[in-house]
Amino acid sequence: MPSSPAERRALLFTAGGVPLALRLPMVREIVPVPPGAGEVEVRGQVIPAVPLALAMGLEEPAVSHAQDMGQGFSFYVIYGQCRHRVDLATIKVAKPEFEVLDKEQINSRIAERMRRKMVVIGACIETDAHTVGIDAIMNMKGYNGHKGLESYHEIRAINMGAQVDSEDLVARAIEERADVILVSQVVTQKNIHLDNLTRLADILEAEGLRERVILVVGGPRISHELAKELGYDAGFGPGSYAENVASFAVDEWIKRNQRKAA
Repeated sequence: MPSSPAERRALLFTAGGVPLALRLPMVREIVPVPPGAGEVEVRGQVIPAVPLALAMGLEEPAVSHAQDMGQGFSFYVIYGQCRHRVDLATIKVAKPEFEVLDKEQINSRIAERMRRKMVVIGACIETDAHTVGIDAIMNMKGYNGHKGLESYHEIRAINMGAQVDSEDLVARAIEERADVILVSQVVTQKNIHLDNLTRLADILEAEGLRERVILVVGGPRISHELAKELGYDAGFGPGSYAENVASFAVDEWIKRNQRKAA
């Protein structure tokens, strides 16, 4: 049953043994509630006791921190015992299967198997202006102690930056005879990333290039399963580094050429 406007504005539960009322959606105050009270008055308005933390499956919830984050937003740290259980054996996570190599192993494998530099072109496509992801993978310095693809001497890494039109990316890939196209999508409002990624895959298909390039996408809401559904070879989410992308690209290149030779 949908909650009433009053219920959406305040919640009542026990934190550390003390009954508290939390005003929502933006909590600006914590109001003490007498023991056993079924309702509480906040700014002259009677609020039903609605234990949100308990409804979420937390037993004996305790609020250790509550902070106003600005108009319409609040931040909480709540401790409790979760009564829900998950059978990990039933969870199947799709992910690309390949051996993660270190930088030197990747360079050695490219030199040995390709006998030339691997060409990787990266970009944030269409309206996406956030380069933090593509820069972390492509740029020399990388991030979090993991060097980017520009530091790999057997990889020619070309970072086209942000807001790159899909047609321009494909044209550059043709010009550079790219082995890999790496796309980053950070902006996901209204699932615009799905439209952008689909458009790029469709252009490659129309140009007859899809089977000639290894197509990889990364971003905070990208999974390998989603990438495959959109026609990409692999998807990388948070926590991925340049060596993950490069290891997959080299492995995929070798597999494709082995199939051609068979």
